[in-house]
Amino acid sequence: MAAEASGEQDPSTPGCGESPGMKDNTLHPPSATQMSGEMDKPLISRRLVDSDGSLAETPSEAPKVGILGSGDFARSLVTRLVGSGFSVVVGSRNPKRTAGLFPSAAQVTFQAEAVDSPDVIFVAMFREHYSSLCGLSDQLAGKILVDVSNPTEQEHLRHRESNAEYLASLFPTCTVVKAFNVISAWTLQSGPRDGNRQVPICSDHPDAKRAVSEMVQAMGFMPVDMGSLVSAREVEAMPLRLLPGWKVPALLALGLFIFFYVYNFVRDVLQPYVRDGKSKFYKLPVSVVNTTLPCVAYVLLSLVYLPGVLAAALQLRRGTKYRRFPDWLDHWLQHRKQIGLLSFFCAALHALYSFCLPLSRVNRYEVVNLAIKQVLANKSHLWIEEEVWRMEIYLSLGVLALGTLSLLAVTSLPSIANSLNWREFSFVQSTLGFVALVLSTLHTLTYGWTRAFEDSHYKFYLPPTFTLTLLVPCVVILAKGLFLLPCFSRRLSKIRRGWEKDGGVKFTLPMDHALAQKTSHV
Repeated sequence: MAAEASGEQDPSTPGCGESPGMKDNTLHPPSATQMSGEMDKPLISRRLVDSDGSLAETPSEAPKVGILGSGDFARSLVTRLVGSGFSVVVGSRNPKRTAGLFPSAAQVTFQAEAVDSPDVIFVAMFREHYSSLCGLSDQLAGKILVDVSNPTEQEHLRHRESNAEYLASLFPTCTVVKAFNVISAWTLQSGPRDGNRQVPICSDHPDAKRAVSEMVQAMGFMPVDMGSLVSAREVEAMPLRLLPGWKVPALLALGLFIFFYVYNFVRDVLQPYVRDGKSKFYKLPVSVVNTTLPCVAYVLLSLVYLPGVLAAALQLRRGTKYRRFPDWLDHWLQHRKQIGLLSFFCAALHALYSFCLPLSRVNRYEVVNLAIKQVLANKSHLWIEEEVWRMEIYLSLGVLALGTLSLLAVTSLPSIANSLNWREFSFVQSTLGFVALVLSTLHTLTYGWTRAFEDSHYKFYLPPTFTLTLLVPCVVILAKGLFLLPCFSRRLSKIRRGWEKDGGVKFTLPMDHALAQKTSHV
């Protein structure tokens, strides 16, 4: 994440260097065998807590790295580097005050001394403090500066150049590399297994990228080459994004919830009030919500498998797999994971609401009123065999569907998915997912039973809600069953193995350049 400012605010100076130059900076990190077992453990140790502030010396043969800054990110970075076998020297304006915050194995000194011997120096400062380093431009000449900072959203919109490009403009005699800005201080301290292992790296100099990449690997992370320094703006925008893959699925789920909530409100609350003058607005917080949630979960689950059906139909119609899907279908296929997780979320909320219904005051009043009516009617025994069987089957199918959905949600987690081979993952997500859709359909049909054929359930001439939710899932199930027929399944299998209707792949260059950009030959 964004580097913390060190609080070292020297007056800004205009220029920092003129003549470009670079010397060979090759950093050789410790081998993987030297760190066996160490990267699996958090680096928060008693050394950091019991640091006595001494400027402890480390073995001279360890690769030396410099850090400018003494904020939270700088301290976490020092902890990870020291634990990875590097010799670290920290530059601060007030080393006596900040030395106690760093591990005792790290050397804390003044900035001028910190940049003297290391060839790779991490700049863990805010953008507005870069100019305070201009007095060190002669000592920094030819060195590799690793920019770990992140701008705020307002700064990212205000500045056209990235922080790394701005740093490179201030120090033209240095080699600037953008890295580590997407890694949080917590991940640095706790270990890469507790966060994202990937570290995007970009720079205009391949040798500098190679040196920093070796450091990234030595620290237990995975370097990702993002190209030249121009890509730094895109790299700095990564931490500013808030769940970019969830925007469309979340809006879809919200839209479905609003639609079904309003629909249920009209049928269950507004209709009795208009027709009979009965006030049932007490149903809004729990009952109407609990009726809406399963509708949203059921439709979302069907929308997970509908694009696969459409993709198969397109491949059968075209007779090839070497043509790109339409953009809307391509994006739909990419959002299936998020849609499925939102379906599970709504189903889990439905289960919790259902468990809470017997605890509500409304349910208690209804039970008491039913008992009074039974006594007044001189009925000693109230038992409807059909309703008993319907509810038992309905609840059993609901539990099975929720359990299968839970398995799908768990296997969607990267830590679980990475432990499965492709056949296992495909079986869970495809086969068991379709089983969950079938169970949910049976659960819905059991809930409806014969209500779809009774006039009393068509309030304001509107059909029961469950009949609307059955439309898309039934289409998916019927299409899936159709594709299991030998005449379709064999042809689809041949197409996905590379067979084409025309007997060969034809590569044509579209006349329209924009169309050529969208054409895929894979």
